[in-house]
Amino acid sequence: MAKQTVTVTLTVNGTTHTAEVEPRLLLVHFLREHLNLTGTHIGCDTTHCGACTVLMNGRAVKSCTVLTVQADGATIKTIEGMAENGQMHPLQEGFHVEHGLQCGYCTPGMIMRAAELLAKNPDPTEDEIRWGISGNLCRCTGYVNIVKAIQYAARKLREREQTTASS
Repeated sequence: MAKQTVTVTLTVNGTTHTAEVEPRLLLVHFLREHLNLTGTHIGCDTTHCGACTVLMNGRAVKSCTVLTVQADGATIKTIEGMAENGQMHPLQEGFHVEHGLQCGYCTPGMIMRAAELLAKNPDPTEDEIRWGISGNLCRCTGYVNIVKAIQYAARKLREREQTTASS
């Protein structure tokens, strides 16, 4: 019996990709195995850890529970698409400067989840940050430096916005 395939087209990190995929293929596997974007990690396959978080049409989703066919026509951003003009995104910079990572396994998912949070709320309180990342688990840190990293990025993004507005 021949495998059933479906044609999908997704824009991932600004590049449009069309592929034939099995209807059961998870988005996380499409990103990692078809596009070689291995920054999106597989942690649990049950939506509990958030290591697979990407932005789909600007919304953080856990790609281990999204079928690639469900993402047909969508715009996806992965950790590989966060850098701007060869410079780390303020969230990436914040995780580096504030030591918001230990083993680093959860970091891509945390950054993608925080990106959605800061897009919706550019000046979150500590409690809002903690609530905003509550669906992503870190088994190594106590979250203190992750929160500091997101606060750092929020400041940098607000400063950038103020500089742009005054130009």
